[in-house]
Amino acid sequence: MVVEGGRIVAVGPSADVAAPAGAEVIDGSGKFVTPGFVDTNVHMSLAFGRGGRVEEHAAYWAQHEALILQGLQLHLKHGVTTVRDSYGVLRPMQRVKNKIDSGEEIGPRTYLAGNIVGWGGPASETFAGLAESQISFFAEQMNDEVTLGSGEEMMHMTPDELRVAINAYLDHGPDFIKYGATHHFNYPAGISFSPRAQRVIVEETHKRGLVAETHATSLEGLRLSILAGIDLIQHPDNVGNRTITDELVDMIVERGIVCSMLINQFTGPSWQFHVRNMERAREDLAEAQSGDRQRRIPPTTAEIRRRVQDTGLPQPGSVMEGRWTTKRTNAKKLIEAGCIVTVGTDNTLFGRGGVAADFLREEPENMEHQLPGLGTVLAIEGLVELGMTPLEAITAATKNGAIASKALDEYGTLEAGKAADIVVLDADPLADIANIRQLSMVIKGGQVIDIEALPTDPIALDWAAGTPKE
Repeated sequence: MVVEGGRIVAVGPSADVAAPAGAEVIDGSGKFVTPGFVDTNVHMSLAFGRGGRVEEHAAYWAQHEALILQGLQLHLKHGVTTVRDSYGVLRPMQRVKNKIDSGEEIGPRTYLAGNIVGWGGPASETFAGLAESQISFFAEQMNDEVTLGSGEEMMHMTPDELRVAINAYLDHGPDFIKYGATHHFNYPAGISFSPRAQRVIVEETHKRGLVAETHATSLEGLRLSILAGIDLIQHPDNVGNRTITDELVDMIVERGIVCSMLINQFTGPSWQFHVRNMERAREDLAEAQSGDRQRRIPPTTAEIRRRVQDTGLPQPGSVMEGRWTTKRTNAKKLIEAGCIVTVGTDNTLFGRGGVAADFLREEPENMEHQLPGLGTVLAIEGLVELGMTPLEAITAATKNGAIASKALDEYGTLEAGKAADIVVLDADPLADIANIRQLSMVIKGGQVIDIEALPTDPIALDWAAGTPKE
């Protein structure tokens, strides 16, 4: 393989492809190469879950851009040369991306969506399930910084008004648009936009030559998005604890819609963690129901929810119990149907009440699958766990990842004319997919990356060792 100016200019056996005079030669004897990996769903800026927790994250705002860069570099450290950040704070992420693109900083190729259009920000009803009375003035300021005019107010607009508003958001420069066809959490999953409103969002996005994708956590919400003409679905495995219908699967396949699935969350260590938790919960419930009367009367929904809150464990009979199994079922169904599957992870440096270090100490098993870079590796391995061959899993993590951004002519395969994004391995990943962990070298845009030196500024974490600094 010959690389010049950051691009592959020739590929073939050494007998057929001669190295140019004076070229630097990298000896790949006994090595194995793949295209650089692509993660189609990460969150590198401040992120929150149910309840908001904005104030806790405020402590890290002064280091926000440094943390974003650290998360991106951790992906590159694991061979992920391209990421798509599908929800976050657009402006600081753009500043970091610009530094990477200019060569001032080292990092992967990065696509940014900013806000999930139609959602009100990290401390809102649509994202965090918060009532207006629960949102502080500071939290509202944070919401505004995220939404940039693309929040919940859009749900009240006429199509003509929405057309103006979505273009105003597009003017901020996101690389693609992700909109919330439903609210964030899948129960209850309120539908956010009418069919014609969704068509407006997709049409205006396509006019800019950008990818339009959806977050939809109900069967009907997903169907409306497909009919609107979306290009990609984030986590189609998660449709409100329901098995995805044959009709929807057929629609996805026929239209060539990309399926970015959170494989790392219901395979490998995450799946094993869930299984152990369910076993513990069943044992606890059996002990709590040891009386004759309690054995005869099943717990009410309110009792189940209270036990979830009290124990932190998914409970028999709760939505959480079946959710992970259903996600696995849906993922397998989409894979077997021949959908264009990509690797998405929700990888993040942020979690409950702070950066990953804060809760890595408390819940290492429950966080490992979302660590930047490592989560991507686990997801690729998880595709094999769900039935793909190693070659199919690597294709999902490379070629299909490029298709997700309509950039297959730019990267995703090792062909002449494409960006020289290359992962060099010490062992054959087709013999054992776990060999993608055996990194020998990462090359991004023709530049050999010193992966041992990443991240360049670990701040509070000793990521090179995989554990937080004390």
